[in-house]
Amino acid sequence: MSLDSVYLVDESAVSVYDGSEGGSLEPIPPEENDTLQVNSTLKEFVPPTPKEWTNTNGSQSDTVIGNISIHPVPSIQQATVLEDSSLLNITGTDLKDSFEQGLPGDENGKSCQLQFGSYCLWSVEHEEVMKDFIVKRLKDQLFVARAYYPSIVKLDGMEKLSHEMKQNIQEHGHMLSEAISDSDLPELHRVNMAKMDQTIAAAKSCAVECTNVEKKLMQLLDMFEDEALFHARQSAYLYRLGVQTLPKSFHCLSMRLTVDYFNASADMEHSDAEKFGNPAFQHYVIFSTNLLASSMTINSSVINSEESANMVFHLMTDGQNFYAFKNWFIRNSYKGATIRVLNFEDFQVKNLGNGIVDQLSSEEFRITSNSNAVTLNTLTRTEYISMFGHSLFLLPELFTNLKRVIVLEDDTIVQRDLSLLWNLDLKGKVIGAVQFCRFKFRQLRAYLPNFPYNSSSCIWMSGVSVTDLNEWREHDVTGIHHRILEKLRHDTEASWRSAALPAGLLAFENPIHPIEDQWVQFGLGHDYGLTHGAIKKAAILHYNGNMKPWLELGIHRYRKYWKRYLPRDDVFMMDCNVNP
Repeated sequence: MSLDSVYLVDESAVSVYDGSEGGSLEPIPPEENDTLQVNSTLKEFVPPTPKEWTNTNGSQSDTVIGNISIHPVPSIQQATVLEDSSLLNITGTDLKDSFEQGLPGDENGKSCQLQFGSYCLWSVEHEEVMKDFIVKRLKDQLFVARAYYPSIVKLDGMEKLSHEMKQNIQEHGHMLSEAISDSDLPELHRVNMAKMDQTIAAAKSCAVECTNVEKKLMQLLDMFEDEALFHARQSAYLYRLGVQTLPKSFHCLSMRLTVDYFNASADMEHSDAEKFGNPAFQHYVIFSTNLLASSMTINSSVINSEESANMVFHLMTDGQNFYAFKNWFIRNSYKGATIRVLNFEDFQVKNLGNGIVDQLSSEEFRITSNSNAVTLNTLTRTEYISMFGHSLFLLPELFTNLKRVIVLEDDTIVQRDLSLLWNLDLKGKVIGAVQFCRFKFRQLRAYLPNFPYNSSSCIWMSGVSVTDLNEWREHDVTGIHHRILEKLRHDTEASWRSAALPAGLLAFENPIHPIEDQWVQFGLGHDYGLTHGAIKKAAILHYNGNMKPWLELGIHRYRKYWKRYLPRDDVFMMDCNVNP
C-alpha cells in the first residue's frame, strides 16, 4: 500500500518536510499559493486552447527529492511516498474487502480525487440520471461530421455534399444548444438525424486523407476534454465553497443573539462558578466557533447522561462569537448541566505564533492511499483524520485547577452515557483516544520532521479524547509541541495549520492510551457506506470529513442522527430560518 497524498480538509496541500543530515528541516516549497483565492481560481476556469493544453502538459515535469515525488496537478499539489509492501495487517481477500467496503463512499476515482478531493464522491452519489440517449447520439453525429467537413470542403466536385454537411452541422448545433435531455429536442430531430446519417455515409465514401480526419478528431477530443475539465473544476470549486462556509442563516442567528445579549438586562446571567474548577465534577471541553454544532454536541451529551447535573462544559470560542454563545446557553437549559462560555482571546497565554487564535478547532487532514497488491487492481481509499489544533495544546494553562477533562469536537454526537469514559483508567498515559491503525507512522514519514518515533505506531483521532492534565504537565506535552513547531516553518496560515499533523502525531506518540473502537463511529462526514447497525451501536458519532450534518451538502441519511437533538421552537432560529 502506498500513501498518495495528505491534504487539509479544505483540500489545500500539506507541506512536505524532508530531514537533512544536519537535523534541520527544510520544507519543499509549494508551486502555488498555500491558500485558494477566489479570483485566481476563477481565472483557472477558462478552458485552455489545444495549443495551450499541449504546452502545459509538456512543462509539467515531476520533481523527485529523496523518496518523495512531487507531481504537479491542476489546482492541487500532491506528495507521493512509495512503499515496498502493504502496510495493512490484512492480505488477500481481506485486503480487497477492506478497500471495497462502503463503496462508493471511499472516493475511488483516483485521478478525480487527487484533483478535486471529496467533490468526487459527492458528485457520484448525487449524479442525476439523464434521459439523453438521443442527445448523445446527436452529439456523436456532430462530432464525426465536424471531423470530416474540413476534408470534404477541399475536394473538387463535392460542393453539394459540403453544403449539405455544413447545413446539417448548423442544424445539429442549434438543436443541441437548446437541449439537455431528449424531451427538450424539437419534433423534427429524427428527420435531422436521418439526414445527418446519410451525409456522414456519403462523406466516408469519399477519398479523403485519413491523417487529416484523425488530426481533426484529436483536436475535437482535446477541446471537449478541456471543456469537461473546465466544468469539473468549476463544480468542484463551488462545492468547496459550500462545505467551507456556514449558511447565511447561521450568521443571522449569531448576529441576532449578539444584539439581543446587549439589549437584555444584566441580571439574565447566572453562574455556577464553584463548579468550574472543582475536579469532583465531570469536565468536558469544546473548542468551537460554530454555535449550533457545539450546542448539538452538548445537548446530545446531557440527554444521554444518567447524571447530567455532574457535567460541566467549558466551551471555548473567539471574540466574534463569544456573546452569541453566552446568550444562547443562558437562554437554554441542558438538564442541569453547567455551561461555561469562554473567550479564548481573553486568556493571557504564551503566543505560539501567528494564527493560534484564528484557528480554535481541531484540524482535519484528507489522506489518500493505494493498494499495490499484485492480485488486485489499484484500489484507492481516502480517510479524514482529525488532529488537535495548536490552541488545544494550551489545555493545562487554561484549566490549571482541573486534573482530567474530556475533549469533544463540535462535529460529534453522543448517544450513550459518558461516565464510563470519564472513569477510564489511562494507565499513566496522558490521553485516551481511538487509534487508527489503517495508517502507520512510517506511511507518513515524509510529513514528519526529524524527530525519533516508532515507525509502526498507529495514528490517532482527536474527535473524542480523555485527557489527564496532571500527566500532561508531568510529560511536558506542551513543551514537546513547542519544540516541534520551532523546527517547522509556519510563515503562512496554511503552513501553520499543516504543522498540526506532525505536531499532534509526535507529541502524543507515546503518552496515549487506546480507547476501544466501539466507543466512536467515524466517517459520517465522508463515508456513504456505514451501516445503520454500526451507527446505532456506537456511543459517539463523529462527522469527520467535509460533509458536515448542518450543511445541505451533508450526507442526508446520516443527518437524522444529528437533527434529532436540534431545538425546534427557538424564536431566533425561526426568525433566521435556521433549518439544517
